[in-house]
Amino acid sequence: MPTPYGSCGGLAFSAEELRVLRRALALAVHPRPVSAEDVQDCLRLAESVDEALYEGARLRAFLIADLTRYRAALPGTTSGYLTLLEEALAVGYQPVPDDLAALRALRGAPVAAALLERCRVLAERAVRVRLAARTVPMPAAPVHVPAGRPGGTAVAVLPASRARLTALPGGLVAPRAASGDTPAERPKPAGPADPAAPHRPVPTPAEVFPPRRRPAPTKPGGTPAPEPAPPAEPPQQRAAG
Repeated sequence: MPTPYGSCGGLAFSAEELRVLRRALALAVHPRPVSAEDVQDCLRLAESVDEALYEGARLRAFLIADLTRYRAALPGTTSGYLTLLEEALAVGYQPVPDDLAALRALRGAPVAAALLERCRVLAERAVRVRLAARTVPMPAAPVHVPAGRPGGTAVAVLPASRARLTALPGGLVAPRAASGDTPAERPKPAGPADPAAPHRPVPTPAEVFPPRRRPAPTKPGGTPAPEPAPPAEPPQQRAAG
């Protein structure tokens, strides 16, 4: 089975495992019918790789635990701490503030000074990655609100980060035929009177709204008084008739 190569987490394959791996890669590139023996060999290789990866993760955990113990015992464990720190950085270990503080105290040694510069670069890179992940805004689609009346203006409401109203030309325009307001249906203006038509005098207000007649008073015997005669037509109206 493949085994972790040293403390770096790499895998070491035997000659037989390399032949199985080569056949599996060839099948992935050029699919073809395979025998049951080839399938079993590929399955055993996959199980071995999974087990080796698990073992590598377990060794890395032991390495980090030893590094923590050596760092807590400084300065008496300087050489062992620097060696373990180099091995941990090789497997992707991210230095913590305690490592930077310990290296600053040991920077009189050339190895400690070199490791301090290396850990400082890794720490700054990790901080930039975290800040970039927090400050990247998520794009949000604007919400369009239709106009409240025909012929109005549509308004686009943007998110709070871009609080601004933008007027868009157009909007909702209702068809003029539906509203009933067409040039053909509009009333035409009154033109001049026809000269051939006979001239009629304009009636006076008294003629249009005659005075209201009061009820005739009744006589003591119960007989109503005769109603007064209506006023004679004015001469102007008689002439028109």
